[in-house]
Amino acid sequence: MALRKAGAYSKRYTRPYTRKSKVQSKAYIKAVPPSKVVKFKMGDIVGFDNGKYPIVIHIISKEAVQMRDNSIESVRQYFNRFLVERVGKEFYLEVKVYPHHIQRENKMLTGAGADRMQTGMSQSFGRTVGRAALVKAGQTIFIIGVKDQRSEVIARELIRSSKARMPCRVSTQTVPAPVAKKVD
Repeated sequence: MALRKAGAYSKRYTRPYTRKSKVQSKAYIKAVPPSKVVKFKMGDIVGFDNGKYPIVIHIISKEAVQMRDNSIESVRQYFNRFLVERVGKEFYLEVKVYPHHIQRENKMLTGAGADRMQTGMSQSFGRTVGRAALVKAGQTIFIIGVKDQRSEVIARELIRSSKARMPCRVSTQTVPAPVAKKVD
């Protein structure tokens, strides 16, 4: 089954739906689909915590939107692949949003005789079809940490080219690197 287009979900206001019932027989949602996001932190995680990367770029959403997990995963893979190819292993990448929201779809049949086979709007809760992260305007979606100016130019080029994969307009903001933690 193909995915519905993102416009069916992304720009709509929604109340976050994250509940899965404990009693299976009485539940509207029988099973929650697994998240497609595989990893949330990549690259040199220990180096980032120790303040190794002075240039930290935050990718920030300009609008409130539902960002599906397959969109988050595709951008993550794109960033990770090209940062490894062009920068090497001297980078840090983090996904800051988590797809909690369960998306539903009330499938409607069309064609001759379909009116006798469906419930219409009488039981319109819908079946689960995926997950999404509810991103607010001004919320950080991704963090990229790099060492030098050349790597920063490459990272900004990647961000610019990845905008087609995201369901919202984004901006970047350079933030001071985290302070190294002291180990006693």
